[in-house]
Amino acid sequence: MLQVNNLTKKYAGSAKPSVENLSLEVNDGEIFGFIGPNGAGKSTTIKCITSIISFSEGSVSVDGISLKENPNEAKKLIGYVSDDHVLYEGLTGIEFVNFICDVFGVPSSEREIRLNRYLEMFELEHAIKNQISSYSHGMKQKLNIIGALIHEPKIWILDEPMTGLDPKSAYNLKILMREHADKGNCVFFSSHVLEVVEKICDRIGIIDDGHLITTCTISELKERNRDSSLEELFLKLTESISE
Repeated sequence: MLQVNNLTKKYAGSAKPSVENLSLEVNDGEIFGFIGPNGAGKSTTIKCITSIISFSEGSVSVDGISLKENPNEAKKLIGYVSDDHVLYEGLTGIEFVNFICDVFGVPSSEREIRLNRYLEMFELEHAIKNQISSYSHGMKQKLNIIGALIHEPKIWILDEPMTGLDPKSAYNLKILMREHADKGNCVFFSSHVLEVVEKICDRIGIIDDGHLITTCTISELKERNRDSSLEELFLKLTESISE
């Protein structure tokens, strides 16, 4: 579903790449956890995959469609939840959702059905007609999540999506992630909450200093490290790279 080959991103004025020769695949029906220390290259990788920023070398394909050769077609298949909930705050919540639906061509007959379910799950019914600028941080995050799912994308890319969510909303988000993957789609999920990653992800990739250290399934992780949690393995690997 998602294929990244030899991805390299070097910012102007930087002595070394932020991400270098990174390759990974995310399969249909899979929740893939992407973890690493601050500054490891997680957000840069995600912004390259979503085409928010260009990359220096390598390739990205979404369900077989090249991001460089057919960027609009590839991006139609992506739903993205950023770590800083970029929203049009002058709009109301419903205006924002309808705008997203217009951009992605969601049929009018489907909009209300999908939206009502998400509004109920995230308890936003009372605020959806209010201006986004009046929303709290958590409410903006919920609207961001709804906007990224409303067009039922093939790939759902989440960068620290739990930030600001109350426990019930975080729980419902995890349910939506599993449902989305079980439909044959995939979820690419970045988080600092390693306990959540370990519980809900099928596979994980660990990045440090711009390089992918390892990928493995959660079952492989438990088999190889019977006495270690994901948190302990993560610390061992990143400390080893640093040394």
